[in-house]
Amino acid sequence: MSFANSHQIVTNQTGVHDNLEQIVEKHLQHAFQKPYQQHSIDGFKLVAAEVARAGKPIIFDSCCGVGDSTINIARAHPDHFVIGLDKSGHRLNKNEAYEQHGIDNFMLLRTDLNDFWRLALEAKMLPQKHFILYPNPWPKSKHVKRRWHGSAVFPTIVALGGELEMRSNWRLYLEEFAAALALTDKPAQVIEFEPENCITPFERKYQASAQPLFKLTASL
Repeated sequence: MSFANSHQIVTNQTGVHDNLEQIVEKHLQHAFQKPYQQHSIDGFKLVAAEVARAGKPIIFDSCCGVGDSTINIARAHPDHFVIGLDKSGHRLNKNEAYEQHGIDNFMLLRTDLNDFWRLALEAKMLPQKHFILYPNPWPKSKHVKRRWHGSAVFPTIVALGGELEMRSNWRLYLEEFAAALALTDKPAQVIEFEPENCITPFERKYQASAQPLFKLTASL
């Protein structure tokens, strides 16, 4: 498979979703009360122990995929402890990753982010920085509630605070996220950018395919 053949986003939306404000306001007014899964609780306990051991400010790398971004962020922030989070099961083993990459200020966890973020907020495990890089765009209009800004966990993302950075090859996703943040009185900036060093496999693939890349930044 060619590395420079990634598909463009195809959507039936022409702008920010018509129902976005209604969806976000509903989630802001009603607490997300879905019960935690036991594996999420167990995984969070492992993270809490590692955070305590590290004794450093923390960074969340949510939707980290195979963990490349986590490792790159950890290298760039040696004074922080970086937690890579993803729902997929084919994760790098933590100890193997330490040996392979020669750094020990990160860990990777398979988890449900809907659970982990809420558990972190309850425990006041708040990140100084929060990366959400190339999340699944769910580009069909009917799937807006599957995007992070349309989901019930969105208020938790905001409440976790920190310096948020999101990246996507679909500008509208980030514009919608910025519109959702505006409803919480959190301004955000969305710009087109060209990474000097790609830090995720998706980023490398999109850049090789000459797709424009976009970045959202916000202080939460």
